[in-house]
Amino acid sequence: MAGTLEFGLFDWIDSGPGALGELFESRLQLVERADQAGFYGYHLAEHHGTPLGMAPSPALFFAAAAQRTTRIRFSPMAYLLPLYHPVRLIEEICMLDHLSQGRFEIGVSRGVSPYEIKCFNVDPEQTREIFTETLEIFRAGMCNEVLNYDGKHYQFNDVPMAIKPLQQPYPPLWYPSFSQSGVEYAATHGYNFLSLGPPGLVASLMNQYREISVAHAGDKERINGHVAAPKMGAMRQIYIADTDAEALSDAERGYADWYRSITQLWHRHNDNSYDEFFDWNACLGAETILIGSVDKVRDQIRELVELSGINYFVGSFAWGSLTPAQSQRSLDLFINEIMPSIG
Repeated sequence: MAGTLEFGLFDWIDSGPGALGELFESRLQLVERADQAGFYGYHLAEHHGTPLGMAPSPALFFAAAAQRTTRIRFSPMAYLLPLYHPVRLIEEICMLDHLSQGRFEIGVSRGVSPYEIKCFNVDPEQTREIFTETLEIFRAGMCNEVLNYDGKHYQFNDVPMAIKPLQQPYPPLWYPSFSQSGVEYAATHGYNFLSLGPPGLVASLMNQYREISVAHAGDKERINGHVAAPKMGAMRQIYIADTDAEALSDAERGYADWYRSITQLWHRHNDNSYDEFFDWNACLGAETILIGSVDKVRDQIRELVELSGINYFVGSFAWGSLTPAQSQRSLDLFINEIMPSIG
């Protein structure tokens, strides 16, 4: 199941230096570079009410990126399904699939932050039920000419499904998680899977994914059963410079701003649940952020791949107050000096 290692680009489009339009343009240029380098996918997080997510509508950004690229595929990581009207979601996915000429993929989640969910006046206690219903409606709408559905949260009667996706029966799906229950769900349904965490945890989750996926390979109701070889990936924030010392100096300043963004909404509610999880020193020690020279980062990635058997490595090169020039050079070093030796 592992196969050849492929590469992806992950992004939050979090608040950074300069005007918002400049921020969008700098990210579009990164996506163009990744496209030219042969990256498989570009994955954009969805966040609301926080400077962590300055592109709260991934679909809008993908529509722009699709016109500036030719090969790279796009997926939200992930659509927060409880925040979407199911019919509107189906229609927008179909549009994006055609606008990108069949390069769209779909990451799904019920959301991690209850405070973001509440921005839409949705009860966080009901997100699991709504997630399940929305996914059921998605499949029914994609696979039938008329949508009929009778659930607790949604009811549809004789709704014409006039628009269909380019990819049949629908674009591939992704599920991000770093928990055992998340892996069980993803593997049972054959989702492309993206995780994070220390190398040992990633290896454990990938082993669990393989075992469960094999056991359910013949299930007829697998949501992502139309994808024969799911991707099993790990994500890392990365900053590469000429020396370890230079990289650490630049990245620590940039990371401090990213840390404020990712914790801001939690802190606004006096919640410190994720402070330690994203702590700079803890993440450096756990190798969930990779900061250093080409040689150091290459060795860390190679060890992660060998230990876990992932077939997809995803890097995030733009975050916090890193300048566009710093992010672009870091990505170029990765493309030119690291990818050829580990791909």
